[in-house]
Amino acid sequence: MKPSRYEEAGVSIDAQDQAIEQIRGHVGATNTPRVLSDLGSFGGLFDIRFPEMDQPVMVASADGVGTKLKIAFDAEVHDTVGQCLVNHCIDDILVQGARPLFFMDYVATGKLKPHVVADVVKGMSIACKASDCAILGGEMAEMPGFYKAGEYDVAGFIVGVVDRKKLLGEDRVRAGQKLIGLAATGLHTNGYSLARKIIFEEQGLKLADELPGTGRSVQDNLLAIHRSYYKPLADLLDKDHIQAMAHITGGGFLDNVPRILPKDLSAHIAVDSYSVPPLFQYLVDKGGVDRDEAYRVFNMGIGMILVVEAERAASVTEHCAAQNLDPVALGEIKAGDGTVVLT
Repeated sequence: MKPSRYEEAGVSIDAQDQAIEQIRGHVGATNTPRVLSDLGSFGGLFDIRFPEMDQPVMVASADGVGTKLKIAFDAEVHDTVGQCLVNHCIDDILVQGARPLFFMDYVATGKLKPHVVADVVKGMSIACKASDCAILGGEMAEMPGFYKAGEYDVAGFIVGVVDRKKLLGEDRVRAGQKLIGLAATGLHTNGYSLARKIIFEEQGLKLADELPGTGRSVQDNLLAIHRSYYKPLADLLDKDHIQAMAHITGGGFLDNVPRILPKDLSAHIAVDSYSVPPLFQYLVDKGGVDRDEAYRVFNMGIGMILVVEAERAASVTEHCAAQNLDPVALGEIKAGDGTVVLT
């Protein structure tokens, strides 16, 4: 048989077909009754009738997992980043009160390896099923010469829905409301470029080494799955017990909390109100990272911050503790200038 000219150029349609077959089961496992199309359609079909809502508002977001992928490449573990990607996207729309409906992905690589793509999508499937979110479709792109051997990039796109009267945000934030921090499971998906520089370049650690003070390997610390806060907080959202939320991603406390603040209010956060996890203590100490930069680069052990009415703080904290979110009283909203004040 005459060799395929396309394969000679570095692109294998057969490999793509193999990958599609390997992910078919993972994608199908996330189907909900609203999904009206099958894998392989040009576009995903989704039923958007919401008779239980007075005025449904669609909420959409897109994101990636940054240089956390470098850890996945070196460790040859690919399903965890798939879960991180989905959960990051879910948390991004959750802060506006939205529940996830469907997710779509984009995977690009220099040389398509079906089993690697299958592992990534397997992780996406695990996270989507856990949040009743369908994988509605996606794209695989083989781009020879564009990516290094063994590397790929992945991005996620999510759509959710919220009744307009339950939208969360700055218009519901008032002076006197309390801030409750919820524990992160690790770095989540941000700060990896600095973390990798400190751990590997400056301290000379390897993936299999124990990260001092943590009792876990470097690999386990850095591949810890980004937590989804959707299911644990769903009841509180239904009861309208949360006024606003900040997902602590790139930009940390200092850049993300202001996104939910009116211009005449500030968030006063007591950094000594909780114990910073050993992973972050190590990065700050060994990297010589000053306090303000640390709270702008890393999540410092807090993945989500809730804004609640003072009279609700105790019950919300109790609920979050029962959901194993390790809530802490971080501070409160005061008159100010739309910034975060670390105390």
